[in-house]
Amino acid sequence: MAWFKKHKELIPESRKRPSVEGLWLKCNHCREIVYRKEVDRNSKVCPKCDYHFPISVQERIGILTDLGTFKEWDAELEPGDPLGFTDARSYRDRLKAQQEKTGRKDAVVIGEGAVNGRGIVLGVFDFSFMGGSMGSVVGEKICRAADRSLATRAPFVLVTTSGGARMQEGILSLMQMAKTSAALARLGEARVPFISILADPTFGGVTASMAMLGDVIIAEPKALIGFAGPRVIEQTIKQQLPHEFQRAEFLLEHGMIDMIVERRHLKETLSTLLNHF
Repeated sequence: MAWFKKHKELIPESRKRPSVEGLWLKCNHCREIVYRKEVDRNSKVCPKCDYHFPISVQERIGILTDLGTFKEWDAELEPGDPLGFTDARSYRDRLKAQQEKTGRKDAVVIGEGAVNGRGIVLGVFDFSFMGGSMGSVVGEKICRAADRSLATRAPFVLVTTSGGARMQEGILSLMQMAKTSAALARLGEARVPFISILADPTFGGVTASMAMLGDVIIAEPKALIGFAGPRVIEQTIKQQLPHEFQRAEFLLEHGMIDMIVERRHLKETLSTLLNHF
């Protein structure tokens, strides 16, 4: 019964509609659908509610430092698997997959750069690498950055975005909280400035150690910052949390951070702080 078959008409390439996949984004805060190109033009900031979308390490370095001044340190450091940890996959396999995906060995980049001509030591977390989780290599690199800052007396600027300590390294991961806190305490004793910039999200052991130890603590608008997540807290205390609990604005109101700075003003603000110090 061939006369009942409907043959698909071939459409010339010139008449095909362009794909719309990837043209739109849903904001993590207001849940509005926004045009991706408009977000990109606005420094990856939601035009509806001013939520700051996550950006890459390279974009972050480009926003904060003078063009061509950043030089990375210790890029070759990579974690081992001392516990032989395995869940659905082995830790070694997870690391290999993350390294291939991101092109880096672990979840933080450190180095030196300049902000309006003034030299700094800079560290930037990469949330795309296992949620920016802190293991032994992340802690070691933060400490190395702090030590170089101490040796050169260049201010240390750290941008955090992390889910917390890396469970696959167990107690070795938790030890990094004390290790990095001690390194930053040495900076404080020597009166070398440490400026902490909190991006969305910053949680767990990273919040409970280095992120909240800055001489000045800056957050991006609407950033989620805390130790345990709000759902965990509500289930633990059996109470409903306040509106916008753990958002940067809530923390500023309650004295937990010093200021909230929009991304486009971050370098200018940082330069002013460095000149003051």
